[in-house]
Amino acid sequence: MEAADLSHHTSRRFNEDLERVRSKVLAMGGLVEQQLAGALGALIDGDSKLGKTIAANDYQVNGMEVSIDEECSRILATRAPAAGDLRMIVATIKTITDLERIGDECEKIALIAARLANDERPPDHYRKVKHLGWITQSMVNKALDAFARLDAELALATAREDRVVDEEYEAIQRQSITFMMEDPRAIRRALDVMWVVRAFERIGDHAKNVCEYVIYMVHGKDIRHTSLEHVEQEIRNRGARA
Repeated sequence: MEAADLSHHTSRRFNEDLERVRSKVLAMGGLVEQQLAGALGALIDGDSKLGKTIAANDYQVNGMEVSIDEECSRILATRAPAAGDLRMIVATIKTITDLERIGDECEKIALIAARLANDERPPDHYRKVKHLGWITQSMVNKALDAFARLDAELALATAREDRVVDEEYEAIQRQSITFMMEDPRAIRRALDVMWVVRAFERIGDHAKNVCEYVIYMVHGKDIRHTSLEHVEQEIRNRGARA
């Protein structure tokens, strides 16, 4: 895989266009991170008001996606980018789609958190759910960091963390089913918890997708249907040849 040089362009105005888009993506990512932190906080603290506020703010994420998508379409139409620049625009369009979907999952978590705030708190205060939330928060943060710095190695390492998210998600699902079997009164709350952890699992998937787009931007390699071990070996081989 050959690394791309996305650092400069012959047209100053073209460079400014790309930098503006990049800045908007990172701003959208920052908003998504705030939404994720707020949704998790509303769940853990039993804060119904915060949950409703986070859910109501999802329109901001949607608006940013539309704005960036329009900017990318304008660049494609007027600049006719090629090679690394084209990959950057394509990856950006895909990235904002995943960020918007993370925002949707945050909205779901926030709405459920607002409802659960009126119920009796479980003895463990959603300890395992909180831990899963922290992992996904970290994944989103590192995926955005990799995007900002075009760091393929960080992107690859972060994508690998999705396995941990999947394992914890499955463990909580099994535990929730056990609770429902042992105490029918806990069914509604257990179902809500299952929806919450499903949302966190999906957020992990979207963060992994962003990491894959970073690798595509840097190396021009679509790894969506390639094992991470194979991609890691290719990157190492490239480094050895450099």
